[in-house]
Amino acid sequence: MVRFLVRRVCNYVVMLFLATSFTYFLASFFMDPRSNYLARNPRPPEASINASLTAANINDQTPILERYWTWLTNIVLHWNWGLSPTQEPVAGAISSRIGASVQLVTLATVLGIVIGVGIGVYTAIRQYKWQDRVLGGLATFFLVVPTAVLALFVVIGAIYLNKAVGFRLFYVTGLHAYDGHSWLLRLGDLAQHLILPTIVLTVITAVSYHLPQRTYLLDTMNADYVRTARAKGLPLNVAIRKHALRTSMIPTTVNVAFTIAGVFTGAVITETIFAINGLGRYFVTTLAQNDINASVAIAAFGGACTLAGALLADVAVSWLDPRIRIR
Repeated sequence: MVRFLVRRVCNYVVMLFLATSFTYFLASFFMDPRSNYLARNPRPPEASINASLTAANINDQTPILERYWTWLTNIVLHWNWGLSPTQEPVAGAISSRIGASVQLVTLATVLGIVIGVGIGVYTAIRQYKWQDRVLGGLATFFLVVPTAVLALFVVIGAIYLNKAVGFRLFYVTGLHAYDGHSWLLRLGDLAQHLILPTIVLTVITAVSYHLPQRTYLLDTMNADYVRTARAKGLPLNVAIRKHALRTSMIPTTVNVAFTIAGVFTGAVITETIFAINGLGRYFVTTLAQNDINASVAIAAFGGACTLAGALLADVAVSWLDPRIRIR
């Protein structure tokens, strides 16, 4: 196991380095941070523009290989991911937004996975019964409803409920409003802010796991080894729990492992609707502002999370499927 993990981690580090380097060259080629200054009115002097771009190591008049080497050595030696065109440190901006994304997405992801997988198993066992048809219809409906539309309906419902009860029960923007020192009030304030976006993200996540898990379990329920177990007198529920469910969870486990990147990179639309400064919203902003260093840093972070998910998926699949051995 240890040798396997070390070998995989080394391979993933090389892959991440190559992918991040390619992203840096791609961003440097397509993004034009100089245009940020040229679009200002009045336009800054040329010398001032070059000084700002050089300070951030994004001056297009400097050879790209020289810029890349400076960028790479700063990361390796100082863990410095550079500056944005506004001279803001990229590492600090990303770290503050990672916390917001984790608070927003983590609980919703866990609830969505548990609820989605549970409903998928429930409906698979009751295939073509009214429970399966009703829950399947609801899942299909929420699957085709855009996230922005669902979020807006939740916001409108919360505003109406706030007016009905006569006080602010739910906050519809931000993550924090309480500035005191009471941890209990701080926790309650966070809950008031998180309930609405958590509902939206939980519904989206649950329907994305419900239908696939139902399909996976139906496939394994009809497998030969499950039929054999039932022919020997094993009840349906026991045969599903001991044989079919474990196998059907393999592709679901892989999907769950790869959601790690989503937990940290956030949910762009939900963050925008609820005015939460998470990492996903920041990524879109960096692209619009020609922020080369921040875009590459976020892409590298997302790649690292994805590769961590791939490693967890390998371990989880080997645990679920005894035919797979990690060496």
